[in-house]
Amino acid sequence: MSSDSIRRKIETLGTQISLPTVRKALGVLEGEHASGRRSGAGDVMDVRAYEPGDESRLIDWKTSARQGQPMVVERERLSTSRVWLLMDVGREMQGICPSGEHAYEVAANALRMFAALSLRRSDDVSIVLGDESSITRIPFNGGFAQFERTLDKSLEREWNHQRNIDALLEYARRIKDTHALIVLATDELALAERHIAEFRRIARTHPVVLIDVATLNPFKPLARGHAAPLDGLTNRRVPAFLRSAASAQQVETHRQYLAAALEQELNRTGSFMIRAGSSESMFNQFVSLVSVALARTTRNQLGAAPALSLAGER
Repeated sequence: MSSDSIRRKIETLGTQISLPTVRKALGVLEGEHASGRRSGAGDVMDVRAYEPGDESRLIDWKTSARQGQPMVVERERLSTSRVWLLMDVGREMQGICPSGEHAYEVAANALRMFAALSLRRSDDVSIVLGDESSITRIPFNGGFAQFERTLDKSLEREWNHQRNIDALLEYARRIKDTHALIVLATDELALAERHIAEFRRIARTHPVVLIDVATLNPFKPLARGHAAPLDGLTNRRVPAFLRSAASAQQVETHRQYLAAALEQELNRTGSFMIRAGSSESMFNQFVSLVSVALARTTRNQLGAAPALSLAGER
């Protein structure tokens, strides 16, 4: 799928899904808490007679029975008011994914998905880019189109500095608004077992979503006619004698192990991880994650409600 096609899908995601679904979807991902805003599932803020145009889900049937007419109960919206989108922009993010995309392209499209929904919900969105030379917060104000222009311009860079994932994680840990959703995008090669403890600390105080971009396995034997991949740092090709099924399996096993450990740790704290090797797969997994979470929440509230699906609203 072309870059333009996936970006159109992301834009559609933020415009065609109903606002209540957007609010609920983000609320599921971020962990809900009081915000002082209406149209949520928190404390009662107002009780009034039903008016044409009100959503039927807002009708409180017990109150309506007592009053003898349909009554709407407006509750406090349970959500964050700020979303921090952190992205690793070390030169290693120029690595190639199985889809043929650069890792930074997949990561950027993942951040666009969160921005599309967050801006629809009128959240404050902050962009933070980090490598070994600096951690930079990019000023941003406006809608989704402005977000895309800002992010695109920020990624027009030399890519001549290595990553510093530790500094980016430290930045995330120091974000003072403990209700803010933190989305951190990097590739799977940036993370080691020692980072699990740092994610645990961050996830104790902030809702976290880790975007884990899967890159090409350099030791995987090549199909006929395909050129050997280049090393992301040296720009040299991987020697043929190193490429074997056994070596590729060892690398894949280690990557799968670390990804599973990170996901398990994040899930324990109510946070999430999305791992994919293409923008299209990242998009599909995002929709699937939110759909499943929404369906689970609805079943808990209604007992036997049918599964909800964002896919049908795209």
